[in-house]
Order: sequence, then structure tokens, then C-alpha cells
Amino acid sequence: MKATRIFVSLVLASSLHTTSTYASQTSSLGVDSNRKPTQMVRGGTGLLQTPTARMAKEGDFSVNYNDIGEYRFWSASLQLFPWMESTVRYTDVRTRRYSRFEGFSGDQTLKDKGIDVKFRLLQESYYLPDLSIGFTDIGGTGFFASEFVNISKRFRQLDFHIGIGTGYLGASGNTSNPLCELTESFCDRPASFSGSGGQVEFGAFFKGPTSIFGGIEYQTPINGLQLTLEYDGNDYINDRAGQLKQDSQWNVGAVYQYENWDFSLNYQRGNTLGFGVSYSFNMHTITQAKFDNPPRSLVDFTPAQSLEDLNRERLYADLVNQGSFLINATHQYNDEMTFYGVQLGYRDHDEATQRVGRILASELPESITTYNIVETAASTPIVATKINAKDFKIAASYSRLETAIAKTYERIDPSNNMVENFDPNKLSGFLLSSEAFWIQTFGNPEDFYLYQGGAYINTGYLFESNFSVRTGLKVTLIENFDKFNFKVDGQESPLPRVRTFVREYVTRSKVSMENAYLHWFDRIAPNVYAQAYGGYLETMFGGVGGELLYSPVNGQVAFGIDVNFVKQRDFDSETAFFDYQAMTGHVTMYWQPKFLPDIQLTVSAGQFLAKDKGVNIDFAKRFDSGIIVGAYAAFTDVSAQDYGEGSFTKGFYLSIPFDLFSFAPAKGRGNIPWIPIGRDGGQMLQRPIKLRNLTESRSPFYD
Repeated sequence: MKATRIFVSLVLASSLHTTSTYASQTSSLGVDSNRKPTQMVRGGTGLLQTPTARMAKEGDFSVNYNDIGEYRFWSASLQLFPWMESTVRYTDVRTRRYSRFEGFSGDQTLKDKGIDVKFRLLQESYYLPDLSIGFTDIGGTGFFASEFVNISKRFRQLDFHIGIGTGYLGASGNTSNPLCELTESFCDRPASFSGSGGQVEFGAFFKGPTSIFGGIEYQTPINGLQLTLEYDGNDYINDRAGQLKQDSQWNVGAVYQYENWDFSLNYQRGNTLGFGVSYSFNMHTITQAKFDNPPRSLVDFTPAQSLEDLNRERLYADLVNQGSFLINATHQYNDEMTFYGVQLGYRDHDEATQRVGRILASELPESITTYNIVETAASTPIVATKINAKDFKIAASYSRLETAIAKTYERIDPSNNMVENFDPNKLSGFLLSSEAFWIQTFGNPEDFYLYQGGAYINTGYLFESNFSVRTGLKVTLIENFDKFNFKVDGQESPLPRVRTFVREYVTRSKVSMENAYLHWFDRIAPNVYAQAYGGYLETMFGGVGGELLYSPVNGQVAFGIDVNFVKQRDFDSETAFFDYQAMTGHVTMYWQPKFLPDIQLTVSAGQFLAKDKGVNIDFAKRFDSGIIVGAYAAFTDVSAQDYGEGSFTKGFYLSIPFDLFSFAPAKGRGNIPWIPIGRDGGQMLQRPIKLRNLTESRSPFYD
């Protein structure tokens, strides 16, 4: 108990003082402040088996593999905010089978998934330590579930860490639980998880056996090499892999950091050799070199004397080739000229506007005093940028240093005149495009990693500028889904199977009709857009529906509502339907709060495909590189028991802009989803077109 009191005293004393930045503190002590904190065996900043209070730089993303005796760990850790770290993990338990039924999972070993989070309560200063609180293996099976509070303090080449933990980290019980002295409810820990897993077991937090843990890291004179000595608070008697022999609670290890790589070697429990490798990069700073022409200089160009002298063919070609702006209509009235089109290359609105503005300023006559650049989508004006030509030319030619070029233009809702005067050049009514797809799933009974890849071929025809027919074919080129031993699990559920037939759908044919539907879209009022659609809407459902969206230009908040009547598609036929039908729809709020920059919160309330009612919450964080990390969860009137394994629908995703892979400016994104467990409750219709995506340029988050 004395050790516990010392630890608690240190924590309380630390919380009473103000802090300065860790970088300045480490610099003053002669320590390399750019050195990354190491990843522990199960992922997340830490020593070997135990976490530390350290945080990586905001945006640091680490992918890790560790091999230690009975276990293999695959994990990914992200520093989402300066004060919050999140980790997802898959554990391969070598000593156990996935199931006792060979026909179900063969000889595959057991796979267990988990999610960890850690929050910094106090940042290290010259005198005070880092202080963090963390929770491991939440929302899963809970076999590695722990709660901990720890502190870290660096002195020159030594980094000291001490913590107190319950659950997996406190299994040896080398000290008493201080909360047990306050109330007996903290003396015993309930079962590792209840129901079907997937829920956060708040009732178990900080309960049961408790241990002190910690260690020391030594930064050696050898550049990149760090040595670790750790005291482990676990006794491994009731481990996921069974009772593990522990000859010592002291673990030792070495980590060598080379550029973005960490290579580790360790000796644990006094009898087990382990090794690991990690690769990391920062989502804020990752870039791709571009081969691109600089923005046009206004020094060497002489504008046309009049509109009659304007070389329109050259102007339109330059707008495409140098500004990545594809013109589909123009209009001139008095001293204003409006250009309607689509931005093809530049995600950054200011860069796109200034490149197009420079081209216009170098070509258009002085009589044109206002340039209007109107971005369109589905042949409909979406957002306009109004440029004051005189002020823009002064700023772009650096004639007056105090003039900021960004202040010479503004983004506005297209005026009624802009909308009425839009007459797109209809070169052809036919539409054709293609895109690659990649479907992947982890932790399956048949194999840990299953995948399917190929292309979507999208075709259509425009009857009018805002009315079309569209279809999408899915062509599978590579997959290992033939390993599926079963299509639908045998778990009983009172819910209709709106998503758990997914294996039947994704394996029905090498070439399948993903969708085929009629679509109408228009701007019906300032800031208000509408669409209607009908046909085969997604892989599993067809029907009719409509949507309204209110979205102010540069607005923090947008609102939408969609209503749909759908029937379930037959997975044995491209065109037939099952008998199941449902009304589904949601009222949705999209919020980009000013006090949380680069965050979008999407809340959708309504009825889901299985006729359950509730809310879906989506949280997305955007980094400077354009990478977006998001998580979502649906909470409905379906109980955890009725839902089944996982307890409720949840998932994570990574959205990566294409220009991080291209040597030329590019728009568009690729998405990598991770859904731990997908069942039938809380499932939304995957509408082929969403107004928020179609009008994204009005209040950009993804672009």
C-alpha cells in the first residue's frame, strides 16, 4: 500500500502545477526532442508490455507487428489529437484454435481484436511529468482489458515511467487497489465481458487486483539505439493463451530507430524472446512530390484589347491545362464574365482560384472588372467565386505588397442570374467512367485476411442536364473469397437479415450489376438542393427515394433529410427481389465546429433497414495532408442481445486523397474501411448519390 500512496501523491502533486511544452523541456536537457516514443508489444506508446504517459506528435500513425512466444500482434496506433492516442489491434493466439469445428475454421489459430485509447491529462514541463490515463481492449472481448494512470519524466538520456493499473496490467496484484478503500465495489472485478462483446464495460473500470508497473528507457550514444528495462504488473496465470510461465517480472529490450522504421528485440518473463517491427509516418506532413507548372505570372502577358480580340480557344485550353478547370459554359453581362465548369486537379480552393484567376487576368480585357468562377456538379451550379479583377491583378503582380490576394475574391451562393444564365455545352448525352475497388476483411474463420479487388464501370445517359439514367457494373479481377466455408452464420436473431447475407452478395458473380437507377437533381432555392432516384440502388437493395439538403456556402452546419422505400435484392439474381421491404430514412446534421478545427460531426436520426430506430454518429478528423480518419457507431432500439456479436454497429475508415499517390495534381479519394463486426441492426441504405457529397465544394471538408 505504501507504493500506491507514493504513486498517488506524485500524480496529485503533478496536477497542481502549470506546464510548458515538452519540446522546450527536452531541448533544455540536451535530449533529442524529435525522437519518436516507442510502441509497446500490443501497440500504443509504451515500453514492452506496459504503456507510458508519452504521446507521439499529433498525426503520427504507426503500423506494428510483434512476435512474442504464444502471441503475434498486428496493431495500428494513431495520435488523433495532441492529447489523445488510439490503437486498434488483432492478436493471434498460437496456442488456441479459432473454433473447435474444423469444417468452420480449419486449423486457423484464434484471432482476437481490441481497441485502446489513452488521454494526456498533464503535459511534461521542466519540473513536472507527463500524466496520462488509458483504457485497453475496450469494446471487444476484454481479455486484455486494463485501466491505468501513469507518469513519465525525462532526465537527459534517461526516461522514467511509473504507473498503476487494474485488469490485465494489474493481474499480479502487487499492491492494493486504493479505490477499494473508498468503496467495496472496487475490490472485485466482474467478468471480462458480458453479452456478445463489443460494449464498453464501464462497470469494470479500475476494479479488482491492482499493480504498480514501470520502467526506464536509456538513449544510448549509438544514434537510434534505445535500451529498455521494464517491471511488469501481470502474472500471466489467466492469460488468453493459457497459464504462461513467468520466471521474472523484469523484461528487457532494445529498439533501433532508422528513419520511419523501428526494429525491436526483447526478452520477457525471464524465458521468452520476442521481436517486432514498426513503420510510422505523420498524417499532417506526408506529401508527394509534384511535377507541376508554377502559377502564371502576369508580367509577360498582355490582355486582349476587347472581347472581340479574345482568343477563346486558347483561353479555354489554358484553363484546362494550367488551371485544371474544365469549362462547360460561359456568360458575359456588362463588365462581368462568368465561367462555369469543374475543378479537376486542385483540392485546395485558394490554389485553384488563384491559378484560374491568373489565367483570366492575363487574357481578359480591362473592360471586364469581375470574374465569376462557378463550380458545377451534375450540370448544376454549386458554388461561385467572385473575383475583383483590379484588386486581384494588383495582388497577383505584387504591385502592392500589403494587398493579400485571398482578400480579392469571395465564395458565394450562385445568384439567380448565374443559375438562369447557365446553359451547358451538351457535347454528348452518354456518361462513362471507371474506378477501382478493393474489399477486405480481417479476422475471418477461414483465413485472417480475405480480399476482393476489381473495377466499377459506370455508364449512363443524360436526358436533360439534371435528369439521367445511370448504371454500375462490378467486375471482380482478383479475390480469395473462394475460401468462404459458409455464407450466413447460424446465429439466431429476431432481426431481418438485411446485411448478414453479405457473403452471398459479394460472391454471386465475377460481373454483377451494382446499381441501375433513374436520377433527378436540382437547386430548388438558394442554399437548398433536392434529388429523387429509383431503381437498383445498391448491392442489396432497390427502391425509390428522395433527399433535401440545406447547405450554406462556407457554413458550419448543414441539414438533410432522406426518405426511401426499398426491397431486398435476390442474391441469386441480378434483377429479382426477395419479399422483404422497408421504409428507411434519416434527418441528418453535418457540423464543422469552429472550436474543433478540421473536425466534421455527422448525426443521422431515423429508421434503419431492419426497421430499428435510432441514431448514427460519425466523427471525422482531417489532417493537413488531406488524409481523413473517421469512426462511426449506430445506437438503436435493438438490444445488444438481439443484435448479436458486437452488440451494436460500429466501424472505422481512412480516406486518402489520390494526389498523395500522383506526381500531378489530382482530385478524388480512396477509402479503406474497417468494420470489426457487421450485423443487421443500425444499418443504413447505401444511396448511390448523396447530396452532401455532390455539393461538397460549398463547404469543403473532404476536398
